Amino acid sequence: MSRYLGFHDYFTEVFGQKVLKLSLEGSFTCPNRDGFVGVGGCLFCAEDDVDVRSQVKVSTQMEEQRRILAGKWPEGVYIAYFQNHTNTYGGIERLRELFYTALEQPGVVGLAIATRGDCLGEDVLDLLTELNQHTFLWVELGMQTIREDTLDRLNRGYGHQVFDDAVNRLSERGIRCVCHVIFGLPGEDERDWMHSVDYVSAQDLFGIKIHSLFIQSNSPIYALYLSGELIPLDKNRYISAVCTAIARTKPSVVFHRLTGDGNKEKLVAPLWAADKLSVLGSIHRELKQRRIVQGMDYPNSNLYF
Repeated sequence: MSRYLGFHDYFTEVFGQKVLKLSLEGSFTCPNRDGFVGVGGCLFCAEDDVDVRSQVKVSTQMEEQRRILAGKWPEGVYIAYFQNHTNTYGGIERLRELFYTALEQPGVVGLAIATRGDCLGEDVLDLLTELNQHTFLWVELGMQTIREDTLDRLNRGYGHQVFDDAVNRLSERGIRCVCHVIFGLPGEDERDWMHSVDYVSAQDLFGIKIHSLFIQSNSPIYALYLSGELIPLDKNRYISAVCTAIARTKPSVVFHRLTGDGNKEKLVAPLWAADKLSVLGSIHRELKQRRIVQGMDYPNSNLYF
């Protein structure tokens, strides 16, 4: 029995076969790094290390990954996933060339684009609308939390209303949206995490990604950790919260991620996050023990606390 609607189950149903993501580097930066909005990035973001893939053509990146994946899943199809940084922050013609180049590669059935809520101008939305007519498209936005004071502290560079407007504009154009939520942000607790999860169920959102706050040695938040102001999230607390979130989430929302592992070379805390398989196994066991299925506490989840 599948207790939640996960990425694998959803896409296997849609395409009838294994769907794999090809993570692509499009040489983008972020307006919160280059001075247009701010510098240094969000508090939890690592330093802007150069990704060697940024010097490699997208078609070559995809060919190399397909060759590796085909050995294990010869019948798989692919989602071209522009993941790093802000992948709509650039000239519209360059965006068009990159995205269509990815779609033209063998076996590609969809496109995922990670960006910021303040980088979705009308020209970008027009291009996304066009792409949405040609392929299975979704846009990923980093919501992180709905608490404004937390967002200010994180130095994200824009408030929740901007994010909310971006979600609505994507929805109006029929473009799927996946949002990221982080558990363990400074000053937040389970109540705050669940309010953010409830927001997802209240909107017309395609999917959600949840992970714990990563403290990396090359990120600004590392200083808070060293000073003792930030205590890393306990594994059992995280697992319990994820299971509660699943129970509260609208059944149609796809869980694209229940945990993440960060950069293992730079991860300082919580170290348990580096063992992704162990975390997922623990989540699945607790779901079974608590007899949780997705949506069992929806639509009254906002009354839980």
